[in-house]
Amino acid sequence: MAMGSALLCITRRNPVVCALWLVVTLFALAAMYVMLDAQFIAALQVLVYAGAIMVLFLFVIMLVNIEKAQKEEQFNKQWLAGLAAAIALGLLFVFIYAKGRGLFPDRAIQMPEQSNTQQVAVLLYGSYMFAFEIASLLLLVAIIGAVVMAKKRI
Repeated sequence: MAMGSALLCITRRNPVVCALWLVVTLFALAAMYVMLDAQFIAALQVLVYAGAIMVLFLFVIMLVNIEKAQKEEQFNKQWLAGLAAAIALGLLFVFIYAKGRGLFPDRAIQMPEQSNTQQVAVLLYGSYMFAFEIASLLLLVAIIGAVVMAKKRI
């Protein structure tokens, strides 16, 4: 079900329909987490991704008038600059990741009989703190980009 809905998500032309298929995909992933006996992660998947992040995505989709943006020539002419910026940003993240690995080396974390929630917290705020912060920075940049694109011209 997850593979089928993900395929439908990337093949639809309407962005709202794509977002709804993404919600189905996220619920299917939550079901997989339940089958793997990770109920806490499944609940987080539904609450955070299928709930909060998808509301944010739909808000951004509605904020940016897609039909108007497709008709405007300025977005069609700047694809080369966008590609160069994306490559530069990717290289920056690779550099930061390589430097961060040296600054924050992985430690073998011994987790004796802890609950699922405690294990997630120890790993998230220990070994994966750098990746967590990079993901939050990417979401912030995406929101700022959507607001800039939707800004009315004076």
